[in-house]
Amino acid sequence: MSDKPQWLIREDASVPVLLALALRQSLGIRVPEDLPSLRDLPVRAPDAAEASQALESQWLDYWDMTVEPRAHPSEVPLELVDGFDTLVALPSKGAEELASAIVPHAASGLRYAHAAHDRYVSSMKSHTGGDAYRAYASAIAEFEREIGRRAHSFELNVQVLPFTQRGVWWIGALTVAVTDGLRRDIVAFDAAIRPIIAELA
Repeated sequence: MSDKPQWLIREDASVPVLLALALRQSLGIRVPEDLPSLRDLPVRAPDAAEASQALESQWLDYWDMTVEPRAHPSEVPLELVDGFDTLVALPSKGAEELASAIVPHAASGLRYAHAAHDRYVSSMKSHTGGDAYRAYASAIAEFEREIGRRAHSFELNVQVLPFTQRGVWWIGALTVAVTDGLRRDIVAFDAAIRPIIAELA
């Protein structure tokens, strides 16, 4: 039996996740209410029409499928939405309002998501020397010292996102979002990720 820790942490600033959040902001969708807005992307004017409840609920379904696709399979076939390449697939029934609302935002949303993803990739190379996992390994080691046992096997997905507020948010059962600035701050990130690891391990 291997004595290596059986934990799996995937870190990314995924283009589909960034795109979903960019579309949320462009459409003026407020849910999930605790998630901040993205930097460098216009926020809808206060006098813009409110997003309907149907639009918000269709976006939430799309968000869940984007963040954790295996945990949220669609009950009906998915169809690609024009203008988004293969990055947006919505249920063929029940997402009509969202599908038509996002089309005008395709070009700006894609541009934003690709640029933010590229910034993440280059900043991780320059800040961590390619070793993104050292931060997690030290938090896990600290957790093991505190509780006096090996960490249980766990899986965690981390999305590093350009939010306007610093922090960590659960965005799925096994997925957290962390602000890019916090991720680059080694000491603060270590303190912020430790309670997340304690919950899973």
